[in-house]
Amino acid sequence: MSKIILTGDRPTGRLHLGHYVGSLRRRVELQNSGAFEKIFIMIADAQALTDNADNPEKVRQNIIEVALDYLSVGIDPEKCTIFIQSQVPELCELAFYYMNLVTVSRLQRNPTVKTEIQMRNFETSIPVGFFTYPISQASDITAFRATTVPAGEDQQPMIEQAREIARRFNGIYGETLVEPEILLPDNAACLRLPGTDGKAKMSKSLCNCIYLSDSAEELHQHVMGMYTDPDHLRVQDPGKVEGNTVFTYLDAFCRPEHFEKYLPDYPNLDELKAHYRRGGLGDVKVKKFLIAILEEELAPIRARRKEWEQRIHDVYALLKKGCETAQAVAADTLADVRRAMKINYFEDKELIEEQARKFAEGK
Repeated sequence: MSKIILTGDRPTGRLHLGHYVGSLRRRVELQNSGAFEKIFIMIADAQALTDNADNPEKVRQNIIEVALDYLSVGIDPEKCTIFIQSQVPELCELAFYYMNLVTVSRLQRNPTVKTEIQMRNFETSIPVGFFTYPISQASDITAFRATTVPAGEDQQPMIEQAREIARRFNGIYGETLVEPEILLPDNAACLRLPGTDGKAKMSKSLCNCIYLSDSAEELHQHVMGMYTDPDHLRVQDPGKVEGNTVFTYLDAFCRPEHFEKYLPDYPNLDELKAHYRRGGLGDVKVKKFLIAILEEELAPIRARRKEWEQRIHDVYALLKKGCETAQAVAADTLADVRRAMKINYFEDKELIEEQARKFAEGK
C-alpha cells in the first residue's frame, strides 16, 4: 500500500511555535524523507467556519497567512499538495454519508471535542458543524486515502474516531476506505508546547504565542516575559526545571552545538539544568540563551516569508493548482464510496438493464 500523509491547520491566524514544533517542522522532514508517495496539506477553512460563521472575513484573510507560513518553513509545493478545504466539495458529500455511521453519544464522548467545547464556552449552544467536526475530519483523511496523519497527542481521539468510521464503513459496504495511523512527534517536549505564560497550550486567544513571523524584537520581548519558576526570586535561589516554560522550550529546540556557539560555560543542557536546580543561575541568562537559539531557527523562516510576500500572485496560483489536484483525488475516492454504497445509479449498467427487463416482462 502507498504511504500517504494528510495533515493541515485551521486558518484562524498566523502560525506559531506550537504549530512549528508540533507539526510544521516534522512535515518538512517527512516531505524530504522520500518515504511517502504523496503528502496533502490542507488549509481547513471550512472547519474554521464552524466556530467563526459570524466572521468569515477572518478566515478568508488568514488563508494567505497560513500559506505564507507553510512556504516560509520550507514546505515545498513540488513535493506536497497544499489545498483549501472548501474548494474540494467532495469532502462535504463524504462527511454527509459518514454521519449515518456515528451516534450522537459517541461524538459527545470524544475527549478532544469536549475540551474544545469547554474552551469556547459553547455549553448548550454548540454549532452542529463544530459538534460533528470529527466526522468532517474523517472525511478529509479518508478522501485522500491517507495512511498517516502527523498530529499532537491531543488529536489521538480524533484519529481513532476516523479509524472507527472507516472500519464501520468497510464492515457494511466492503473494503473501500483506508484506516489511518497517527504519527506523534518524536521529541516528547514537542507533544504540546506550552504558552509563554506557562499555560498548557499555546493559543492565539490567550495571547501567549510566539508567531513564526514575529520580528527579532517581538521574539526577545516574548521570551524575556516567559513564565519560569515563581519561587526563583534571586539568582542564588534553587530553581525548578519541571514546569518551567523556558526549559521546556530548550528541550524542544536546543541542540548540543548551541552551547559551543552561545553558552560555552556549559557542555550540555543537563549541566545547565543542574546548575539552575542548585542555584546560582539567573533566569535572564537562560532566557538570553533561548533567544539566541530561537532567533537562529526563526531568522531564515522570517526571511523566506518576506520573499514570498512579494509573490502573492504566485502563492494563489500554487494554491489553485493544489486544489485542483486534491479535488481529482477526492473525486476518485467518492466514486468508490458511491459504488460501494450502490448509489452510483447512472454508472450501474446492470441495475438499469435489470430494471428494464423486469418492467418489460411486466413484473
